[in-house]
Amino acid sequence: MRDTPIEATIDFDADGIQHGFLKLPHSHDESAWGALMIPITVARRGDGPTALLTGANHGDEYEGPVALMNLARSIPLHAINGRVIIIPMMNYPAFLAGRRTSPIDKGNMNRAFPGAPDGTVTPKIADYFQRTLLPFSDVVLDIHAGGRTLDFIPFAAAHVLDDPDHQARCVDAMQAFNAPYSMILKELDAVGMYDTAAEDMGKVFVSTELGGGGSVTARSAAIAMRGVDNFLKHAGILEGTVDTGPTVNLDTTGEGCFITCESRGLLEMCMDLGAPVKEGDLIARVHDVHRTGGTPDEYRAQTSGILAGRHFPGLVDMGDFLGVVGTLE
Repeated sequence: MRDTPIEATIDFDADGIQHGFLKLPHSHDESAWGALMIPITVARRGDGPTALLTGANHGDEYEGPVALMNLARSIPLHAINGRVIIIPMMNYPAFLAGRRTSPIDKGNMNRAFPGAPDGTVTPKIADYFQRTLLPFSDVVLDIHAGGRTLDFIPFAAAHVLDDPDHQARCVDAMQAFNAPYSMILKELDAVGMYDTAAEDMGKVFVSTELGGGGSVTARSAAIAMRGVDNFLKHAGILEGTVDTGPTVNLDTTGEGCFITCESRGLLEMCMDLGAPVKEGDLIARVHDVHRTGGTPDEYRAQTSGILAGRHFPGLVDMGDFLGVVGTLE
């Protein structure tokens, strides 16, 4: 396999704090010999473990970029034991466009792994993570939110894994992040995901969903920043004690947790995020927008728990994610 076309303008092995770029050549109409310059910060002191922290895997999710831009400018080098790699905007073209996927090649970064060094822009970035960044990382945190089309209660997540010891390490790191909710998650389709790439290498991996609606709130940003701090302390990279508080443990691995829309029209949510749900409760109605007087389609809970996620905003189409019920552990 050919070498990556991406060049880092920083030295991953040097002590100190460096701010630079992942430079990806990109020839296009406005710049024939141009390059994508993906911002990166690396802080290193000594030979401890390495944390890889990313945001904007999807470009319309902003809690990660806010938390990691703040960390990049304020990380206390004197309290670091090891190395922290900070990439606030992983899918940089998508982030600049405020879109889930890249405007250059329509690439969904979280479905592009393992990537390809001779592919289009998105698989080239994925390949750099797959073959360069993930191999020398010990713990990985990828900060997500719902973007423009989803909204969630704020939770950190660990996945169901084949190796129970590996899963336990990920769950411990998830609990240390200490979001208001902590969720055991089984991906509907794990093929091509960054999560899967990291977990297949045996890395401790934690993801999040910290809100949605294509924006960031003061509360969701604060959860992200506190969680990053806790994650690094738990890994032994940042000195100090994990700041723990109450978290509600949820599970979405059972039958009936996910609700898929089988109609199209105007979405009427019949309960709010975080509300308690009993099996059979009315979650949402979908109204036909082409005529009045019709009977809306109803969507009811197939299990009990709390409403952990919903479609956003007000129009919904067949096949869209409509909601998820997290069962209480």
